[in-house]
Amino acid sequence: MPSSPSLATGPAPASPPRAVRDRRADLIVVLVALALAVWVTSGLWRDPNVRTITVNSSDQALFEWLLAFGGHAVTHWDNPLFTYLINVPDGVNLAVNTTITVYAVVFAPLTYLIGPPATFLVILTLNLLATALVWYWLLSRHLVRSRLAAGVGALFIAYSPGMVSHANAHLNWTAGWLVPLLIWRLFALRRAGHWLRDGLILGVLVAVAFSIAAEGLFFTALALGVFVAIWALHPANRVEARAALPNFLRGLGVTAVVAGVLLSYPLWLHFAGPQRFHGTGFDPVIHSEDIAAFAAFPRRSLAGEAGLGTSLAPNPTEENSFFGIPLLVLTVVCFVVLWRRADPHRRATLWALGALALIFTVLSFGPVAKVDGRRTDLPMPFDLVGQLPVVNAALPARLALVVAPVVGLLLAYVVDQLRAAPPRHRSTELAWLLGFAVALVPLLPTPLLTDEREPIPRFITSGTWRDYVSPDGVLTPVPLTVDIYPDGQRWQAYALSHRQGEFAIPGGFFLGPGGPDGRGRIGPVPRTLSALMDQAGRTGLVPIVTDGTIREVQSDLRHWRIETVVLADEVHGAKFEVDEGALLRTGTALFGEPQRVDDVWLWRIPPADR
Repeated sequence: MPSSPSLATGPAPASPPRAVRDRRADLIVVLVALALAVWVTSGLWRDPNVRTITVNSSDQALFEWLLAFGGHAVTHWDNPLFTYLINVPDGVNLAVNTTITVYAVVFAPLTYLIGPPATFLVILTLNLLATALVWYWLLSRHLVRSRLAAGVGALFIAYSPGMVSHANAHLNWTAGWLVPLLIWRLFALRRAGHWLRDGLILGVLVAVAFSIAAEGLFFTALALGVFVAIWALHPANRVEARAALPNFLRGLGVTAVVAGVLLSYPLWLHFAGPQRFHGTGFDPVIHSEDIAAFAAFPRRSLAGEAGLGTSLAPNPTEENSFFGIPLLVLTVVCFVVLWRRADPHRRATLWALGALALIFTVLSFGPVAKVDGRRTDLPMPFDLVGQLPVVNAALPARLALVVAPVVGLLLAYVVDQLRAAPPRHRSTELAWLLGFAVALVPLLPTPLLTDEREPIPRFITSGTWRDYVSPDGVLTPVPLTVDIYPDGQRWQAYALSHRQGEFAIPGGFFLGPGGPDGRGRIGPVPRTLSALMDQAGRTGLVPIVTDGTIREVQSDLRHWRIETVVLADEVHGAKFEVDEGALLRTGTALFGEPQRVDDVWLWRIPPADR
């Protein structure tokens, strides 16, 4: 098997007839990638301001808020990485959250023009499309000669089960287009005489990746570090690696300096700033990959629609492997065929890819192995490394996302080999076609599930709220804003993106301090008022209100400096239906009779109580 083009040289220039065919192939891949991106997100395109992703409306609301707040912060010269608009009075350190700062800044004009929900949808669709196209560019221009091979590999990676799963509202994890760019620029550091420029470019790219998907950047860096180490230590590559090492290290040094300068403030906030924490608010045992999940089919796929999907993931947004048995078998066959026909240098690459996939597969099992939903007593390697700084803030299940690009590369390499030297027997060619069809067709994605969500009240959209909240004052919806009740941040996002002004809210959906042993938690530590309203909205039962309860609620109102409490006619619950009647009765018991303003019930809090 001839060696594939290297990242340093690229394929040979195409002859004119082939160039025409290649341009036609490029266009086909672009159209297919675009069609799949729109297909996956089609439920939202019906009406982005009304529709929401069924299984993850809370994260969608969070990213919409991040887009609105980021654009507002930039246009008003505010700090985009720390805010007191949520979690009054302590504020939120957004550097330890998913800030998508670059997206918020770049798309700020669009957010002001069409609103956060529509901008969210545009970015989500572009993420899927760009991931496919950038992987296709890397494969077709640097790694394989066949455009068909590049298309197969790129489309699989971009619409793999993990990517489609994270398309359930994760603007950070669907930004998979960053990965091939990082790979390209990392290997460019080998070039002699360009280490300064190449290190500068990679440093800027690292800063951009950190500002969009810090956890994804961390996983990519780990994966590339493992791959490069194994590849360089292979006997077939030691001479080449030793020769390239000085330039490579110089370039990495420049990268570290440039990225360090650009990220100095975000990194300080992340590790030493206010409202920081260590670890995360998620249980690594729950958020680890089930061993059986690698052989299972994802829910948003043709196989899942046929009833073959499973519930082995902690939630529908975390189906990070789910390749299915046919694809696992095909991947092993591809690896064996490539290995048998490879020269020593290609075998070194295959060895590094195989080891990389195996290492990240095992690490994704988390601290304790699970098989088909049942925990075992078998400790896993992640139990040793999971306590390390930075690693302890990562979800082990997501390490499985590294495996999909490895599978895509192997598929591309095999198709490239078959195109270069077609099988001598037609039966062999048909067997390969059948194998690819059986493995990949069941994984074809189906559209994300969407529903209508409760509208933002006219009280907010008309700007009436400004008559009831002082400048920079505090308003709260009930139930108070947390991940399962995202209305407060949705309302705030609307006000910010429509230039109505600012109001602050207690609580919010964010990661902050307050968890056990100094670890992080999701949202603020509950107080009496938030607990009572959650109980009423969740159960439909009005809590017993005593004089002691009233005093505790008044203490909460003073702590949060709340001026106005608002109950909408329709409250959005991300996980369950909310009983607005019970909320109204509970609010009346706590605050007295409400007044009707536009389409909301409203309580004014006397200055003495705040």
